[in-house]
Amino acid sequence: MFGKPGQAPLVTYGLIGSCCVVFLLGPASGLTAPLSGDPGSGSSLLAAQAAYFERWGVVPEELWHGPAVELITPLTALFVHGNWLHLLGNMLFLYVFGAMAENRMGRGAFALFYLAAGVLALLGYAVVHAGSDRTLVGASGAISGVLGAFLYLFPRARVTSLFPFLFFLPLRFPAWAVLLFWFALQWLAARSAGDRPGVAYLAHVVGFALGFLYAWARYGRTTRVKRGCPPTPDRSPP
Repeated sequence: MFGKPGQAPLVTYGLIGSCCVVFLLGPASGLTAPLSGDPGSGSSLLAAQAAYFERWGVVPEELWHGPAVELITPLTALFVHGNWLHLLGNMLFLYVFGAMAENRMGRGAFALFYLAAGVLALLGYAVVHAGSDRTLVGASGAISGVLGAFLYLFPRARVTSLFPFLFFLPLRFPAWAVLLFWFALQWLAARSAGDRPGVAYLAHVVGFALGFLYAWARYGRTTRVKRGCPPTPDRSPP
């Protein structure tokens, strides 16, 4: 069921608020003192952060071979972020693209879609890298699902983007061009990244593909917005 035109995207705002609160209360923000050791010790803070990420993040090896409690980590990991840049980048993407997707899907459907896309994206990475001891955190997989759905539902919407190789000039492009360019970068990065530490590009690819396929299967051509769609906010990620 569609949301009512012009209604406030409460789920999107709630997800952003939840991620921000979790981050501020956790050790990754640097605003809370470690639970043990010298509060002013950098090593103590790093140890607290590592333990926090391992507790609430997805570790593929532990997910498949560890205790049953690890099965909940694909959900909890969606609300945990590694640092300020990680948080702000993800929340900006969610703010720009989430509101219109939520309005099109309806609040309840959007909330379930977001969580399902995020969990499945992390599981997809964990299946491919089943023996990895790398910890995965962040909402990137879920937000990638939102981007995939947005591409199908609003292919002609225009977004303002900043590209470093164009001297960060704010230029407006069709959403389909920006999102397909983004997806191509994630795909190429996923093919070359292997299991090295860094961004889990494969989770981005899985989330994006799932989001696009869901919108295609659920809504079909009759709900696809090609013309006259409302403009997206002029705050767009690169």
